[in-house]
Order: sequence, then structure tokens, then C-alpha cells
Amino acid sequence: MRISDIIEDFIKEMFDDTDFIEIQRNDLAQHFNCVPSQINYVISTRFKPSQGYYVESKRGGGGHITIKRINTTKSNALMHIISSIGDKITAQEVDIFIRNLLSKDYINRNEAKLLKVATSDNVLTISNDIKDIIRAKIFKNMLINLVED
Repeated sequence: MRISDIIEDFIKEMFDDTDFIEIQRNDLAQHFNCVPSQINYVISTRFKPSQGYYVESKRGGGGHITIKRINTTKSNALMHIISSIGDKITAQEVDIFIRNLLSKDYINRNEAKLLKVATSDNVLTISNDIKDIIRAKIFKNMLINLVED
């Protein structure tokens, strides 16, 4: 597991009994023996509104960060993700979305596997300049089919 995944899991575990947490960037960086910018990276890529989080960051004094979990329905979350993807998406970004959907029980393990396999670089053996465009179209279409009426 990469340090980013470990930090993400640690932060998500803090949400077990609450919908908002406050953390100190420097304290978290010390805990994981990494630079504060690594914490910034994890928060900016794994805790976006499209993933069900609202982040407030206050600079100075160690960098206080408040993360609020936004409660949404499965269909609303899927539609929000679909609309936030844009024209391109990387395999790494798809993995992050899948992990978040799994953690909220919006998809099951089999659906996650299918999403991952259908959008993987192993399947998309086409030129790199269009790979992320095709991946976005496939991922969006698969998510649309998971939206409940």
C-alpha cells in the first residue's frame, strides 16, 4: 500500500462516528513521517466535493484543516461523479473513485472489479493520446447504469 492510501484510510477512519473532523497538517505529517505537502496531496485528491467531502484549510500555526463529509444518496453521488469527470480520466483517478464508492457501499466488490477491469490500461490498448478520453466515456456509461431510478 502506498503512503497516500494509508493516509487516506487513516483520515477516513476518523469519520467513523462523526461527519466532520479537524486535523493539523504538521501533526499528521509527523505521524506518518512525511512532508506536509504529502498530506495536502492526499486531501486535495481524495477528499473532493465530487467524492463527498468539503474541505476548509487554514494556513499558519501548523495548518488546521476541517473536512466535512457530505451525506448523499447513491444516485446523487453517482450523478455528481459523472458530471465531475469531464472529457478525460486516468486509471489512477478511476481507482480513487472506485475506492470511495466502495467505502460508502454505493457499489459492491463485483461492481468495483468490473469498473476497474473495463477501464484498465490492460484493456485500453490504444494510443495514449485518446486512452483517457475513451476511459472517461466507458466509466461514465458504466456509472450511469448503476444509477437507480
